Amino acid sequence: MVKIIQIYSIRVSNLRSVFLGKRNGVYVPSAPVTRVRLMRKTIQCKESRIGKQPIEVPSNVTVTLEGQGLQAQGPLGQLAITYPREVKVERDDSGILRVKKAIETRRANQMHGLFRTLTNNIVVGVSKGFDKKLQLVGVGYRAMVEGKVLVLNLGFSHPVKMEIPEGIQVKVEESTRITVSGYDKSAIGQFAASVRKWRPPEPYKGKGVKYADEIIRRKEGKAGKKK
Repeated sequence: MVKIIQIYSIRVSNLRSVFLGKRNGVYVPSAPVTRVRLMRKTIQCKESRIGKQPIEVPSNVTVTLEGQGLQAQGPLGQLAITYPREVKVERDDSGILRVKKAIETRRANQMHGLFRTLTNNIVVGVSKGFDKKLQLVGVGYRAMVEGKVLVLNLGFSHPVKMEIPEGIQVKVEESTRITVSGYDKSAIGQFAASVRKWRPPEPYKGKGVKYADEIIRRKEGKAGKKK
């Protein structure tokens, strides 16, 4: 569906610039308006391809709508979101959620697809969950979990200790593969990024902490002096 917004703008034509003299070495121009013409510009607002997609709610998830807020509770946890005034969420008789624009503005077009994605992440998170995998590359690099603390050996003079936030599980396999899982996708991504930040992969040998599906663009090292 294509909706049309009409925007009116004023175009000023037949302007004349007259110099009123020289004051302290600076010319002061004046531009008297002789004619003002009213222009009409038409903008077509297309609906977001992502925003118009429906969201299916599993049977093991309970969704509660209250005003501009949505709360989802499932077997893995509970999450909530508050929508801006530009968008609204509706639920039909079959239980499918649809995020719609409340008004026709440029910001509403931007918020439409964004909050549809955030709503889908909440529903999927409390029912199935998300995970993010990291890999340690380097001699002597290893990781372990001690209670609620992730301990990293990344070549520093001391081990790096990171407290695991509530609602996030961390699993270490073979001392070099880390799996961060939970029901809040944003919290998982934030914690995984903070782990990677301690030793980002360098482009020459690829040493560091990288995502499992990350591709490191390698650089050629400096060649030795030719004899």
